[in-house]
Amino acid sequence: MHPPASALRPAVFLDRDGTLNADLGYVSRPEDVRWLPGVAAALARLRWAGYLLIVVTNQSGIARGYYDERAMQALHDWMDADLRAQGAHIDAFYHCPHHPDLNGACTCRKPAPGMLLRAADDWFIDLERSWMIGDKMSDVVAGRAAGCTPILLSTTISLPDEEPPLLRAASLGEAVGIILADRPLHQTSNL
Repeated sequence: MHPPASALRPAVFLDRDGTLNADLGYVSRPEDVRWLPGVAAALARLRWAGYLLIVVTNQSGIARGYYDERAMQALHDWMDADLRAQGAHIDAFYHCPHHPDLNGACTCRKPAPGMLLRAADDWFIDLERSWMIGDKMSDVVAGRAAGCTPILLSTTISLPDEEPPLLRAASLGEAVGIILADRPLHQTSNL
């Protein structure tokens, strides 16, 4: 049974590689993680504003046999612990272990919204008040399909004019500024 709509919480869904850490290709070990500048401070600001922080990441390296589910879970545990030491925290990590050429189609691999929808059910998230931040159009498409407002971390991807216009930011910190300008800090009484 789900709580009433008034009890649902907003979240910020975050892509991982290229959004939180440098996308070095199949990052699966702590020694490969290179946090992007300002990530911990940006995440702490979102948490202070009352947002749940949910990472949703495509991890085809699992399907390709480069690493397994245990290694991915260990990395996510390490990432959260390292962020906690910097004053931030991730509520949950969701990953898609599939690749369409190896496993066929799935509902969780972005641009499909499956990971976001599953997290919304697990965490009682109000998708209409939630955001999706990522560095690829697949993140934008997944966010929109789930009913969130997406922000693309890119100033270089060229797109035709669209409605509604796509929000863009050069960094996670800038994206957080967009979100917090839309809803000022400390408006967490309904959370």
